[in-house]
Amino acid sequence: MANSNPLQNNMVSEQTCTLAAIDIGTNSIHMVIVEIDKTLPAFTIISREKDTVRLGERDPKTGNLTEAAIARSLASLRRCKDLADSFNVEHIIAAATSATREAPNGLDFIWQVEEKIGITINLISGYEEARRIYLGVLSGMDFQEKPHVIIDIGGGSTEIVLADAQEPRFLSSTKVGAVRLTNEFISSDPIDETELTYLRAYVRGMLERPIDEVKRKLKLGESPQAVGTSGTIETLVSIHAIQTLGELPSPLQGYQMSRKDLKDMVKKFVSLTYEERVDLSGMSEKRAEIIVAGAVILLEAMTMLDLESITICERALREGMIVDWMLTHGLIEDRLSFQTAVRQRSVYKIARKYQVDLGYGEKVATFAVSLFDQLFGVLHDWEKTERELLWSAAILHNCGVYISHSSHHKHSYYLIRHAELLGFTEIEIETIANIARYHRKSTPKKKHDAYSKLPDQYRKRIKQLSAMLRVAVALDRRQIGAIKDIHCKYDEEYKKLHLHLIPSNPQDDCALELWNLDYKKVVFEDLFDVKIVATVESKG
Repeated sequence: MANSNPLQNNMVSEQTCTLAAIDIGTNSIHMVIVEIDKTLPAFTIISREKDTVRLGERDPKTGNLTEAAIARSLASLRRCKDLADSFNVEHIIAAATSATREAPNGLDFIWQVEEKIGITINLISGYEEARRIYLGVLSGMDFQEKPHVIIDIGGGSTEIVLADAQEPRFLSSTKVGAVRLTNEFISSDPIDETELTYLRAYVRGMLERPIDEVKRKLKLGESPQAVGTSGTIETLVSIHAIQTLGELPSPLQGYQMSRKDLKDMVKKFVSLTYEERVDLSGMSEKRAEIIVAGAVILLEAMTMLDLESITICERALREGMIVDWMLTHGLIEDRLSFQTAVRQRSVYKIARKYQVDLGYGEKVATFAVSLFDQLFGVLHDWEKTERELLWSAAILHNCGVYISHSSHHKHSYYLIRHAELLGFTEIEIETIANIARYHRKSTPKKKHDAYSKLPDQYRKRIKQLSAMLRVAVALDRRQIGAIKDIHCKYDEEYKKLHLHLIPSNPQDDCALELWNLDYKKVVFEDLFDVKIVATVESKG
């Protein structure tokens, strides 16, 4: 019976929300729709959608995603949007992985999706993909204080994670995927011995570094349990279950397969033609095209890690995206609480790696976010996300000194752009790097390649936030914390921004800081159409 109490209905709507998570991979587009109970907190899957679009199909000359692959993906995403709308989904989150990351026209594809369909896609790094896979697995499995090796074989890459219930100890993403290796190594049907030998050798070579790192991160006497996720491994486990049990378990979650049985399956697959593989129970037509490469990747990974069996987990990237959303929206505070500060911890880790003076970096960051907070609704309307990007750029703005003091702002851009900053999307990392890059010297210009490729909204964000950072840097010119605090007051009639500076030492006139501010403030003044007037609190 329908609930007729309007007050209670309102309470239910406040306690729950619906969310759709879309994973745009090299081989497939997957969507999961969930209802989140904010009071537990937990989520229930209410619908799934999957479409094999082969987005990773690329022009052999340019490396671009082909027009046909883009058209298939747009059609699939439009269906996802329609399905989400039919469930009255309140939030849609989407992430693109290796195919979009690597293609020269990957960003063009992302903008097309936003313009034509209205879905905003976050492009994430391989390491961020691995972290979210970990979150997805942890939301569906009890690790019982034991280390686990998570293996996720996608179309374009394989993620290997060593983790426990508290945190991922090691994250990796390697360019060995079922679609990628099928295209590069397999031309015969069934695969001939020479191609198989090359394929196996290539996989071993590519996985050697991450697997050595996994072993290095294991503590003495630890024996990790293996967890497999996503389409390739789910197909292998499904075929094994049907052949062993005579039926497909429902759910498949928790089903185990031994390495010995996997080795027998690989031996069988390589002897079959495509048509013969399609006839296997549990095998789809699309999966049959790439299963040999996918099975070889898994077998080699398990062999190199000395894993005797693997357990399937039906949760992976999509569910990890949901958990990450719940974390960032303050809905999870229990066993995953350590993950809520992943962005901040990641920034500090990179700062330590490049020997940043953290005392100085934190002082500049404090000034930058203080300006941001006091000027919100006065000179800008950026919100929490932009505040965090500004803070991150402020902490890391001087990291380029690790390479050389000369042009260190440009070195900072490069180091940040290629750092393993977890919790951020690729465009957020690009934004942080650009904000840091423009803390001194030249202002952002369209002739600057990395900056010019960004959409207008992101360029505006970089201009305004980097201008705030310039002022913050000027206010700690001697890097001794001469200024303790800043109070801002805006005179709208005369368009003057008064900065009242509180010195740490009342006897210090902060002359060098005032001089440097006078030199650095011009960019801010031109951008925001204001005049900065700074005064230092007098000793009396």
